[in-house]
Amino acid sequence: MLQVQVLNQTGEKVSELTLNELVFGIEPNNQVIYEVVKAQRAAMRQGTHDVLNRGEVRGGGKKPWRQKGTGRARHGSRRSPIWRGGGVVFGPTPRAYNVKVNRKVVKLATKSVLSLHASKGQLIVVDKIEFEQPKTKLFQNTLNSINANGKTLYIDVNLADNVILAGRNIPTLKLETTAHTSVYDLMNCAQLVLTTEAVKYFEGVLLND
Repeated sequence: MLQVQVLNQTGEKVSELTLNELVFGIEPNNQVIYEVVKAQRAAMRQGTHDVLNRGEVRGGGKKPWRQKGTGRARHGSRRSPIWRGGGVVFGPTPRAYNVKVNRKVVKLATKSVLSLHASKGQLIVVDKIEFEQPKTKLFQNTLNSINANGKTLYIDVNLADNVILAGRNIPTLKLETTAHTSVYDLMNCAQLVLTTEAVKYFEGVLLND
């Protein structure tokens, strides 16, 4: 059984929580994590890069000079790639970099990363985080109280406006909701802070095949 302490905003232990070993206690599959992170990073690319090929360059409809008799090489258009200002050969064009990944593979990768954080002692569970005023200092004090040092990812089912406003100016903190958390986000942090509601959400979603 995986037992973790549930802390409040001041870093005091308020209860204990039993984590489901099928979500937080499996053997991490590094290959699956790599494939999913690579696919998610590829999906972040805009793919709007574009160059003009010889058919898209303006002008060049007239033959530069006659075919024979000039002593120079024959040319049919100034849009040729070998001319300055001509088209580009095999240049980048708009495309989508999306890679299809099966849903079960993403679930396995998510469980692997959650288990990885739990095994390394990088998982912190809090009952809730809320502020009456949207002040960055309040959120920073909370992170210090729960020993969330370094790059931290805070995940809750829903994020209140004051929490978002208080945490957005902390450079080492990223805020996410459970529904929009990716495997890349989970890997790209040194400390993972989950609320008890977020733990229940992940256990419910990842165990539902």
